[in-house]
Amino acid sequence: MKFQIAIDGPSGAGKSTVAKALAARLGIVYVDTGALYRTVGYYVRSRGVDPHNAQEVEALLPQIRLELRYENGVQQVYLNGEAMGDRIRTPEMSMYASAVSAIPAVRNFLLDTQRSIAKANSVVMDGRDIGTVILPNADVKIYLTASDECRAMRRYEELKAKGIDTDYESVLADMLERDRNDSNRAVAPAVAAPDAIVFDNSGMQPDECIAGLMTVISKLIRV
Repeated sequence: MKFQIAIDGPSGAGKSTVAKALAARLGIVYVDTGALYRTVGYYVRSRGVDPHNAQEVEALLPQIRLELRYENGVQQVYLNGEAMGDRIRTPEMSMYASAVSAIPAVRNFLLDTQRSIAKANSVVMDGRDIGTVILPNADVKIYLTASDECRAMRRYEELKAKGIDTDYESVLADMLERDRNDSNRAVAPAVAAPDAIVFDNSGMQPDECIAGLMTVISKLIRV
């Protein structure tokens, strides 16, 4: 039996960490949709195009070929045959992802890719509009959140661990700006689905959050 688990929530809520772990425990496919938007943003930046210019961004889409590969159990995004790695994980790429994700043509471009993966596999898919748009009939919908300060500190520590030079105040400001952009965009705003379970993991360690979500999931589907 195939099943779909949708995990939405704001930046820094721990969606990717939790979704990866849940997929591993359940033995199913993990799909990081944010990485796809980041990769589109990366290409837009590489071509010197303003990510807010919908017409120019749309004109670039036919030049973009995206692949999701699972290498040693880890999702890797390829752009025109080239592995992106951590190049798409910078604060700048977060802002580019937020900008291009507001463009309807970009969302349509990626919609089929995301849905085709979910149709062929049992999946844990995380993003900002999974339960509302991408997988509206998902078996489990979770909206993962945490306090602004908690989310910013997590993202700051993650960036520092990767050797990216930044400071907490800048991370917090960028994160709040992205929250505003994502939740107020006209197309597929980043909000909780009406039937989603809101799970606040402020102050939780990843293992605590994962255990809590496994309890939620096991009550909704047979795993």
